[in-house]
Amino acid sequence: MKISGVDIRPGNIIEYDGGLWRAVKIQHTQPGKGGAYMQVELKNLIDGRKNNVRFRSAETVEKVRLDTKDFQFLFADGDALTFMDKLNYDQVQLDRGILGDASAFLQDGMDVVMELYDERPISVQLPDTVEAMIVSADAVVKGQTASSSYKPAVLENGVRVMVPPHIGAGTRIVVDVYEQTYVKRAD
Repeated sequence: MKISGVDIRPGNIIEYDGGLWRAVKIQHTQPGKGGAYMQVELKNLIDGRKNNVRFRSAETVEKVRLDTKDFQFLFADGDALTFMDKLNYDQVQLDRGILGDASAFLQDGMDVVMELYDERPISVQLPDTVEAMIVSADAVVKGQTASSSYKPAVLENGVRVMVPPHIGAGTRIVVDVYEQTYVKRAD
């Protein structure tokens, strides 16, 4: 499906320069002189390269639709992650780099959605939030009473997040997987 260069939105997958790219950030610019354009930060889905491209309104790009399938994460073996198709029980191994920083939040048995292009896995979507245990948290700094004061804490998977002062070690919290931020205390 062809779309205008100024209609690109974050998350769109486009075919550009002979590869598949995901729009990460966009910025619409309308200079005083000349026509408006869309500055788009693209990330290559195959090799992870990043590229900044300007698209004018007259340019068109091919928007790609990816197939999605439900998979379950089984285990990690070094940098190889093993997933199982929930319909036919086929197993797929992917490199940890495809998930990026979010791979630290994978848990055994976690349900994920895999995006496929021509039956080839391109990316894996984890749930937006997961529960995690805090293994260590810094002490509260005396006199730090502002409502926006947070302290660093380390989760069981080794990821550091900022948490409110009343949260201590041994507490289960809900964490945003992609922003790696504290959401709330787990029930």
